[in-house]
Amino acid sequence: MFGNLQFFLEAWDWESKKTVEVLKSLAPSQYDFRPDPKGRSLGELAWHLAEIDGYMTLGLEKGAFDFDAKPPGIERPRTIEGLAPGYQRVHADAVARVKKLTDADLDRTVKFFDGSDMPIKIVLLGPIYSHLIHHRGQLMYMNRMAGGKNPMIYGPTREMTEEMARARA
Repeated sequence: MFGNLQFFLEAWDWESKKTVEVLKSLAPSQYDFRPDPKGRSLGELAWHLAEIDGYMTLGLEKGAFDFDAKPPGIERPRTIEGLAPGYQRVHADAVARVKKLTDADLDRTVKFFDGSDMPIKIVLLGPIYSHLIHHRGQLMYMNRMAGGKNPMIYGPTREMTEEMARARA
């Protein structure tokens, strides 16, 4: 899917901007909203989007993934308002790490968390890009449950669709 690093960076940038929109849409005062007592809260899941960028790109930079190696500035904000700017900061650091790679590096392997060798291009596609989109979708569903209104990502939201239908009527 990502034949070269520049294409990945452009696609990741687009998804990152959409992620910031989602973080800014989170229901105020619902940081601790937790529909599953064993699952993450709204704030914890939101911050996991930053953790994906931080931990995964640190692993790429080091050539191996390590749960104990913490990226700089990865401490989770404790308010809804702190999540979007925190994510933007961590994401900018992650982009800087990825920009150190070259197209030739994409086929090089790194040691993943389970000890397996994983090509960098697969880390970019799965554990970074797809992982972000997966958890962002969970976050949007959770946000709706908490009373928040989600932004448009790939198409109109339910509210936008209803508004368009009313306008056509």
